[in-house]
Amino acid sequence: MAPLPSDETGEFWVFGYGSLMWRPGFEALERRQARLVGAHRALCVYSFVHRGTPEKPGLVLGLDRGGNCRGIAYRVAADKRDDTIAYLRAREQVTMVYREAWRRVWLDDDPQKNVRALCYVVDRGHEQYAGQLSLAEQLHYCRQGHGRSGANRDYVLATVAELESLGVRDHDLHLLAQQLKGAHGT
Repeated sequence: MAPLPSDETGEFWVFGYGSLMWRPGFEALERRQARLVGAHRALCVYSFVHRGTPEKPGLVLGLDRGGNCRGIAYRVAADKRDDTIAYLRAREQVTMVYREAWRRVWLDDDPQKNVRALCYVVDRGHEQYAGQLSLAEQLHYCRQGHGRSGANRDYVLATVAELESLGVRDHDLHLLAQQLKGAHGT
């Protein structure tokens, strides 16, 4: 892969919209709420590794085109840059369903300030791209999915809990979480 750009200090930003919000797995100098314009968070990726298997896929989030997405921007120190990128590639690019992309994100506490952040955008041409599924289909995959990182249900519920802690409501994810909770009485 091509080298990734950084600012003049060597620091760079990473945008998290799913599990990177509640389990980044790397060290950051700052963690700030942010908004990306031009893509939205969607359960549009069949998970064959982290939350499912090829035989029983789960369903995980991807940044898909159109709309906007609220999430977390992390500022990473120059001396952690290479390790952070290697970690993210090992975590996010297991099956290459995402494309590494640099996008502008706006920091919530300073709406005039935007930074270029590394994002993982779904590759719509990849076999794991699920597209827009009905609530019933999403529920099916999230109930059956279990992979290297655990149960798909836990992934959805943890993401919704993090969104709630940020004051963000994602209607579709919240509806799915209610259905998943109802099935287990939690």
